[in-house]
Amino acid sequence: MEVGILGLAASGKSTLFKLLTGQQAAPTGGRRLDALSALFKPEKTTPATVRYVDAPGIPEEHRREAAFNLPELRAADVLLIVLRAFADDAVAHPMGAVDPLRDLGFVEEEFILQDQLVIERRLERLARDLAKRKSPELLREQELLGRCLAVCERPAPLRGETLSADELKVLRGFTFLSLKPMLVVLNVGERELAGDAFADPGWAVWRARPGMAFTQVCATLEGELAELAGDDAAAFMADLELSESALARVIRESYRLLGLISFFTVGEDECRAWSIRAGTPAVEAGGVIHSDIGRGFIRAEVVPCDELLAAGSLAACRQRGTLRLEGKTYPVQDGEVVHFRFNV
Repeated sequence: MEVGILGLAASGKSTLFKLLTGQQAAPTGGRRLDALSALFKPEKTTPATVRYVDAPGIPEEHRREAAFNLPELRAADVLLIVLRAFADDAVAHPMGAVDPLRDLGFVEEEFILQDQLVIERRLERLARDLAKRKSPELLREQELLGRCLAVCERPAPLRGETLSADELKVLRGFTFLSLKPMLVVLNVGERELAGDAFADPGWAVWRARPGMAFTQVCATLEGELAELAGDDAAAFMADLELSESALARVIRESYRLLGLISFFTVGEDECRAWSIRAGTPAVEAGGVIHSDIGRGFIRAEVVPCDELLAAGSLAACRQRGTLRLEGKTYPVQDGEVVHFRFNV
């Protein structure tokens, strides 16, 4: 999974990027994988990873188009928007007063504008091509893009539209920014961390929109937490009444936006976390590991991670009856440990 990080200058975007790409922040699978690794003591432990791409801070007016039209953003699966919600007289906000709702509206409008320009250019070319020869495929694309243009002209983001799987397949190559899931991260001050940074009624409209998720962090405190280890980090979080780091929430929300889950494979050679879309059948999940597993799939041995950790071994799970045999169409669930039987 690839996450593109964007934010206005002085939002704390680069600080958050550095924290997210630290050794402890990027892997997914987290505590469950650590616990499985402690149980099996494998030669290798391999987490699923999230790749974060740090886009340049949004600059002055005449360079904004370049900032919003970066290939790194268009290639991302999720757009993470860092909004400044902390006051600091020593660091000026590029748009004057601190106002995260205004900043988010500005970013969304720019995404829509960039998509509108792409659509208009493609429609012009389609009109020329259709003047030469009529093509059902091109006509369908023209109709779909015409609908998308009408959405952008409202203006509204494309992620709010109901689109079929076939329509999404047609649009995939355009990498529309306003179609991508958006994770909004409010970077708050230390004093605001304990409160609800989204209490302003203006956030209700945004939070009702599809394809968006919201969380808050205090990048300053997260930086301090990242420098601590073990018991010191746990004590620091306890003092702040935090059950998990904000970075863990960012990773989890990124997964949720894309509809991704993690399952695990275990053994003496390797314990590994794998990312798949929720609802993926067992035969396809096996194919993620290796095409031979998908092609020669026989059965999947499945047990929830918590059950395996409680039992202490796969053999004990068999005795308890918690290790199940599932067929090709079984939808693998988040947190399950899966062993695939196959023959090729």
